[in-house]
Amino acid sequence: MHLALTSAPVDTGDTAWMIVCTALVLLMTPGLALFYAGMVRSKHALGMIMQNFVTMAIVTVTWVVVGYSLAFDRDAAGGLIGGLHLVGLTHAEIAVPGFNLTFPPLAFVMFQLMFAIVTAALISGASADRMRFAAFVTFIAIWSVVVYAPLAHWAWSPEGWLAKAGLLDFAGGTVVEICSGASALALALVIGPRRGWPREIMAPHNLPLTMLGAGLLWFGWIGFNAGSALSAGHLAANAALATHLSGVGGMIGWLLLEKRITGKATTLGAATGAVAGLVAITPAAGFVSPLPALLLGCIAGAAALLAIRLKFRFRYDDSLDVVAVHYVGGVIGILFIGFFAAAAVNPNVVHQGLLLGGGLTQLARQGIGVLAASAFAFTASYAIAWALRATMGLRVSPEQEAEGLDSSQHAETAYELTSSSSLGRVS
Repeated sequence: MHLALTSAPVDTGDTAWMIVCTALVLLMTPGLALFYAGMVRSKHALGMIMQNFVTMAIVTVTWVVVGYSLAFDRDAAGGLIGGLHLVGLTHAEIAVPGFNLTFPPLAFVMFQLMFAIVTAALISGASADRMRFAAFVTFIAIWSVVVYAPLAHWAWSPEGWLAKAGLLDFAGGTVVEICSGASALALALVIGPRRGWPREIMAPHNLPLTMLGAGLLWFGWIGFNAGSALSAGHLAANAALATHLSGVGGMIGWLLLEKRITGKATTLGAATGAVAGLVAITPAAGFVSPLPALLLGCIAGAAALLAIRLKFRFRYDDSLDVVAVHYVGGVIGILFIGFFAAAAVNPNVVHQGLLLGGGLTQLARQGIGVLAASAFAFTASYAIAWALRATMGLRVSPEQEAEGLDSSQHAETAYELTSSSSLGRVS
C-alpha cells in the first residue's frame, strides 16, 4: 500500500477517485460470486453466491466494530497488532495513524473494508459444495478478526513489523492473495474432500456465468490496484496499466501452455489464467513498469495451470483452485518485486530489484513476507476450522451434499426447469 510522503489538505479529486475505486472493489465480490457459481454443479450455484454475498455483511460488521482498529490503529504489540482506540470507528474520522492522506479518513476505512470483504470471500472456493452455511458465516466472522486484521497490520500499517522490515506489497500479495490461499488450503484440509472426489467428474455447470464473473473481477481489479496508490496521479495510472497487462499476460500464458498440453484452449482456462495474472500483479502494480507486468502475468498464468495438478497428487480437494490461483499467484507476484522493483515507478522503492542492479536485499525481504504470511494464515485458519469442526461441525450431511446446498441450506434452486409434458404439445 502506497504511503503519501507529504501531508496535504483534502483534495476533492483524490476523494472522488477513492470513492470510485471503493465501488469498483465492492463489485469484485458479486463478480467472484458469479465466477465461482458457474464453476460448481448447478445444485450448488446459489449456495456459492450466498456465501459470497453474506461475506459483505459479516465482514462489514467485524471491520467496523474491531477489525479496522486492529489493522490500522497505533501499534500495540511490537508490530504484530494495532490497538483498540479506533474500535467502533471511534476517532476514525480524524486521522489514519502513520498515513498522510489527501482524502477523508473515512474513505480509507471504506476502501480497506472492501479488501477485507473480497479476501474473505475468496476462501469460499476451497470449501465449495460441502460447507454448512452457518459454519461458513462463523468461520468468516472469526477469521476476519483473528487472521486478516493482524496480517493487514503487519504489511500495511507503517508500524507493522513486515512494513518496517521493508516488505513491498502494493495492493495485497501477502494480505489478500497469500492470506486467502493459505487459509483456503487449511480449510480444505480440515473439512475434507467432496463426496466422490476425485473419482467423479465435477465439471462447471455454466461457463458463460464464470466468464461474466471473470470480466467483472477484471473490471473491479483496476480500482483494487490503482486505488492503492491512494491518490489520482502517475502512480495510479502505472498501476492500472500494469494490472491490465498482467491480466492479459495471464490469459496468454495459461492458453499457450494448455494448448500445448491438451491440444485445446478452453474458455475456463482463459478466465482462470486472466485471474491468475491479476492476482500476481496485485502486490507489484505500483512497483514495476508495464512490460515486466506483462511478463509477470504470463508466468503466473502458466504456473497456475501447473499448480492445479498438485491437488490431485497431494490429494487435497481445493474445489475451485484457490490455492493454485491465489496462493501461487500471490507468491510469484511478491517475489517478482524482488527482481523488478523500480524506483522510477515508485520513489518508495529503496532497494531496486535484482535485475535492475539492486542486489538481493529486496528479494530477501519479499521472501520473509511470503514465509510469514503463509505460516500465520495457514496455522491460524487451520486452528479456527478445527475448532469449529469439533464444536458446531463444518460439513453438511452426505444426504444434504447429494441434494445440493441450494435446496438443503437455502430452500431454493438456481434454475427452475419445467418438463416438456407440462408445457403441452408444441407444433
